[in-house]
Amino acid sequence: MPWLQKDVSLPPHPRGFHIITDRLLSALPELATIRVGLLHVFLQHTSASLSINENADPDVPADMESSLNAIAPEDFPYRHTCEGPDDMPAHVKSSLLGCSLSIPVRDGRPVLGTWQGIYLCEHRNRGGSRRVTLTLWGETDAGG
Repeated sequence: MPWLQKDVSLPPHPRGFHIITDRLLSALPELATIRVGLLHVFLQHTSASLSINENADPDVPADMESSLNAIAPEDFPYRHTCEGPDDMPAHVKSSLLGCSLSIPVRDGRPVLGTWQGIYLCEHRNRGGSRRVTLTLWGETDAGG
């Protein structure tokens, strides 16, 4: 299979951790043809991030949000403050978690653990819509 790349637009989400696994995978029906490959997920923003984490217990995203708020609090004496008190902490959190994921693909599915999901980590109070680029490469059942 040749390389495939698609952009996915995500609607605005409130601050916090939001599972986006199904939304991303539904935008990529070609994934079903891949026997073995790689899916790269890239978020085109500096005040949000991506994470693979526990997808079953709603306490996990709440605890992740609380933990990151303790690491990068809004009341820290940041120099970059022109975009509001939640902006610079959002940049710190984005740098800590990262803006891209590489996920192996096997038999038409991402190789995620039983309890793993892909999260959009929205670090702004009103971050707006977000854009994700999905890049897929791999061998199909026909070997191409």
